[in-house]
Amino acid sequence: MKAKVYINYKDGILDPQGATVNHALSTMGYKGFGEIRIGKLIEIKFSKDVSKEKAEDMTNSACKALLANPNTESYHFEIVED
Repeated sequence: MKAKVYINYKDGILDPQGATVNHALSTMGYKGFGEIRIGKLIEIKFSKDVSKEKAEDMTNSACKALLANPNTESYHFEIVED
């Protein structure tokens, strides 16, 4: 079992990497993108003895403690079977 954690900037927070990618694509001829935002995907693999409920609790706690900056980022995650 593993967790897939998706982290993105909150609405209203400037995403300079996304703006740079958007500009680069535009200069390469890709037209029509309104906005591009870059996020992170973190995968966490759990040991076999961890229940789904425990995996959810551990993942949520890790996101709050370290993985996501609560001032500028939002996150959501899903627990999936390998």
